[in-house]
Amino acid sequence: MSTAARAVSATASILVNVVDGTRKAFPAGKDLLIRILDGNQVQVHADFHKKSTVLFRELPVSGNLADNYTVIASADGYRQAGFTPVRISTRVLQSVNLILLPRESVYNFSKARWTQLKSSHPGLFALLSGGAASAAAARDRYEQLMEQRPATLAGLLNIFAALEAVALPVGNPVNYFKQLIWDETLDQDRFFAWADAQLVDQVKLAADQGSFAPEVGSGFFHPGATCSFKQVQFGEANVQITFHENDRTTTGGVDCVKVEPDIDYYRDPLAHALLEVLPNNLSGGKTDPAMVYALRWIAGRHANVPEFDPPYTIEPA
Repeated sequence: MSTAARAVSATASILVNVVDGTRKAFPAGKDLLIRILDGNQVQVHADFHKKSTVLFRELPVSGNLADNYTVIASADGYRQAGFTPVRISTRVLQSVNLILLPRESVYNFSKARWTQLKSSHPGLFALLSGGAASAAAARDRYEQLMEQRPATLAGLLNIFAALEAVALPVGNPVNYFKQLIWDETLDQDRFFAWADAQLVDQVKLAADQGSFAPEVGSGFFHPGATCSFKQVQFGEANVQITFHENDRTTTGGVDCVKVEPDIDYYRDPLAHALLEVLPNNLSGGKTDPAMVYALRWIAGRHANVPEFDPPYTIEPA
């Protein structure tokens, strides 16, 4: 159905901004296909653009569910990205920020070099250093991870950056972390660490305040878990904090429990189980750090919170 055939008297605008895996403007001059659909899945725009920022005016406003728009961007050699719902209104200019990642890509850790982390990310540096026999051993351990298991390092950096942005009644989750567990459980979709047992109460208080939702049956998704809480701030890529309270140790004189943070693609538990956990279990795959990187950045920009900013980028291979 054409726009003219709707007899719509009100219109609104959407400002679309597209970046690449470096979180900078998508390269000018490249063909960038932008599609816009209304809430009835009627396509109201589909065309190529040469600029990374495009303003779309005169989008029909219907005053019902048709106003829940979808914006999709794609380009040759890049993964498609989109966001929905974008609730348009005559009273406000909606902004949509999308990130397109190269289909063939590599992780660029130039901002995560060991020599830089101590000053740029002291909390992360302290966590990565914990438990090592010496400063040299800590550095060697980290650099081997970077060289041999880059996806695992990317996943760790994603999760840490997300945790730093979580506001608890007192501090943020990483303030309670004492030591990363460097063993076979360190993987691209999660890590385990020892954390001050007070973190359990802090996350429960945050859940009471509506920042987290408890996960029912956490032991099924996380064997050995006693409780688990998922952030509910975003539509996708919320951080989840799972506790294994039966696993305890004392670190630096502090009573610690084992904590397992991760980031799921989907907030909805059923979608998480059917679209993420089950396919990964069947295929032997893991949650993709690059996908988390994109989803978390897009969700954060839509929520108008400080930019998701892990110390790495994703660039063409």
